[in-house]
Amino acid sequence: MNTERKIEETISEYLESVVAELHLSRNTKYAYQNDLKEYQKFLLQKKKKKLISQIERQDIIEYLEILKRKELAPTTIAHHLTSIKNYHKFLLQNEYLKKDISSSIERPKLTKKLPNVLTVNEVMCLLDIPLHTPIDYRNKCMLELLYGTGLRISELLSLTINDIDLINCTVRCVGKGDKERIVPINDYAIDAIKVYLQQRPILLKQKNTKELFLNSRGDKISREGFFKVLKKILLEKGLNPNISPHTLRHSFATHLLEYGADLRVIQEMLGHSDISTTRIYTHITNRKIRDDYEKYHPRNEKE
Repeated sequence: MNTERKIEETISEYLESVVAELHLSRNTKYAYQNDLKEYQKFLLQKKKKKLISQIERQDIIEYLEILKRKELAPTTIAHHLTSIKNYHKFLLQNEYLKKDISSSIERPKLTKKLPNVLTVNEVMCLLDIPLHTPIDYRNKCMLELLYGTGLRISELLSLTINDIDLINCTVRCVGKGDKERIVPINDYAIDAIKVYLQQRPILLKQKNTKELFLNSRGDKISREGFFKVLKKILLEKGLNPNISPHTLRHSFATHLLEYGADLRVIQEMLGHSDISTTRIYTHITNRKIRDDYEKYHPRNEKE
């Protein structure tokens, strides 16, 4: 039992182990690291504590109160607490401490917010892009693939030309935890891919890259670049400019469910490891059923 280990040292050790075991993405690793560095900073500067043996349960509670006073969102505070809990669990499992002082601290109760989805008509409007330039063909292809497959934006922008199988009408993508999955592609997306691939050499600028989606310089289009493209199209079409790529993913799943797809099938296509994550879409469709009932049932008409 080595209780004289430094907090900073064990946080670094924890981050290395969790990244190796869970195959975390760069963004997720950064989130864990940021949470724990802030926690360490509080312990060092406010509580004058450098060793893991000096940390007390009340320190964690006090830290959470500071986060609340900063008026952070409950989801953000919950994320900080999860990072802290996982770290203290690591200290116990590695026998650096005899007790996990964070285990009895309850996570803040969060109200589940249903994700925003587009109507089918709104999606059709968004996808109706006049095709004049190679950039237009690229934009059309990206949006058709997002809505047609439910890919995350990070998965879409990581695609290479080798990930597309036009014969079997599928796309291979690598999701969270480096998990690979094969997702079917509909005819509209297939057509959009075919015509974009004819235009892609113009964007390529004689560079040697297999990235599927390129910017005007022949490089892989960035996340920020895609967001700018999407916002421009939304504004041009008079749609909500706050719609995100994830809204198309939510719309993909919701529309599939509304048209009778099995929840397990949707789970596989979205790459959810737990079906409880996919069940959120049943709440959306239930809400729509209720809205339609109240709107269209003749006995709900008000004078």
